[in-house]
Amino acid sequence: MTRDADDPFGRVTDAELRERFEAADYVADDRTVTTVHLALRLERPLLIEGPPGSGKTELGKVLASAFDTELIRLQCYEGLTAENALYEWNYTKQLLAVQAEEGRVGGANAAVDDADTGGSSPARDDSVFAEEYLLERPLLRALRTEGETPPVLLIDEIDRADEEFEAFLLELLSDFQVSIPELGTVSADRSPVVILTSNRTRGLSDALKRRCLYLNVQPPSFQTEYEIVRRKVPELDAAVAAEVCAVVARLREEAFLKRPGVAETLDWARAVAHLRHDPDGDDDGDSLTPAEIERTIGCLLKEVEDVDRVDTDLLEALRAAAADADPDPVAAERPAE
Repeated sequence: MTRDADDPFGRVTDAELRERFEAADYVADDRTVTTVHLALRLERPLLIEGPPGSGKTELGKVLASAFDTELIRLQCYEGLTAENALYEWNYTKQLLAVQAEEGRVGGANAAVDDADTGGSSPARDDSVFAEEYLLERPLLRALRTEGETPPVLLIDEIDRADEEFEAFLLELLSDFQVSIPELGTVSADRSPVVILTSNRTRGLSDALKRRCLYLNVQPPSFQTEYEIVRRKVPELDAAVAAEVCAVVARLREEAFLKRPGVAETLDWARAVAHLRHDPDGDDDGDSLTPAEIERTIGCLLKEVEDVDRVDTDLLEALRAAAADADPDPVAAERPAE
């Protein structure tokens, strides 16, 4: 299965996708670009796994922005049900209609059996289970969105949802359709781009993985993270940006409960830039100091046990890592976009 030629996602080339990522200041390696490109062209959902803060959600946001289309996001959580994610009925409006005798209680019994097809036709227009009483949730909206460019459906942190909800998604992931008992089957005229993310807090089923292309993301190399910081926090001095990335890389060597991801690196880079540009701050252009690192460590470490491990010896090791930071001269001289 491939997308139509008139679908912007279906005619994009590998080089064009790379240019769109560049224009959005999203630093992606060859493997990421190729995997996303194949998912778009082959009309397959993309499952992205990796530690928190590694840029999984950002990829979905960048795709929607780069193609100027709608981002429909479903944040998963324990106890999420199909009704919460797919549709709900406007019970208040239904009740008022019944009380006013403008509608009748229908549902599955409101459908008229079709002897020729062996199925059933939609509910009658006077049923309170008609379109006008339907409240779309993210999954249904993604299937019924009209327009030249399909939306990007971001199913975020699928590993937080229950296995029952994961099983419910299989029909949508394989056929881009869902079944609503009162209305029948709803299929997408143009299949949305589906991005699923997982922090690997639990294993996902083989059935779900079989329906998706797969991309695993890990904390980037020093040079890649430096490039990300230069793009996203251009106000930060290039040398200090290198020191920030070196300190984060050193922290990731520690056996913390929660190692800092790219999101934490960017938060810290913005915090350092803000403090150094603050009229009351120290903006002398010098290297990061242990005191400066200690004051802002909350941007990087989010567990009290991890914060408590930052002692004098570790602060000195972080300062030494910052002092040894040596970005690629070509990258350091290139202006941030």
